[in-house]
Amino acid sequence: MLAGLLSCIVSKFERFEQADGNLLTTTRRQIGCVPWEYINFRVNVVANILTVMQAENVKLDPDKLGTLYAQLGEAGAEDVVCRAIEELAVRLTHCERLWRQDDMIDLRKNARSLIAIADQIGMSAMASIARDVTLAIDSKDQPAVAAVLFRLLRVGERSLTAVWDQQDLSV
Repeated sequence: MLAGLLSCIVSKFERFEQADGNLLTTTRRQIGCVPWEYINFRVNVVANILTVMQAENVKLDPDKLGTLYAQLGEAGAEDVVCRAIEELAVRLTHCERLWRQDDMIDLRKNARSLIAIADQIGMSAMASIARDVTLAIDSKDQPAVAAVLFRLLRVGERSLTAVWDQQDLSV
């Protein structure tokens, strides 16, 4: 029975498609009656699937790195930056794990620590988004926490790469 229904729908759809119909608005009128007689039966067919590529510019404060290099010297600043990058990468991974475990208390603590580390080496966008994560947790808005956290992960990864590249250029 199901195979017959599917072939009926495919057949009706093919006729509709040949008539230059809109693929996203195929309705009961074009399909015809279905055996279980749903009144508002609708078939949505998508011909092309689009993928949204989310890309954000990262914000690095070169003055912060310059200040670090001036205060600590080249070797000291490189050590601080390398340790910070390593710590940020670990904490970003930890943030995702805490979110998957639904541990909002520790996720908030972890996000707060990201703010200080990111600020220290001039990752202003990452620090700002980490602040947004803590605000979303404080407001108990789970969809916002998820959205902002995954934005933090995307921007964090790009920020780490940008600082690493900038450090390589300055050596």
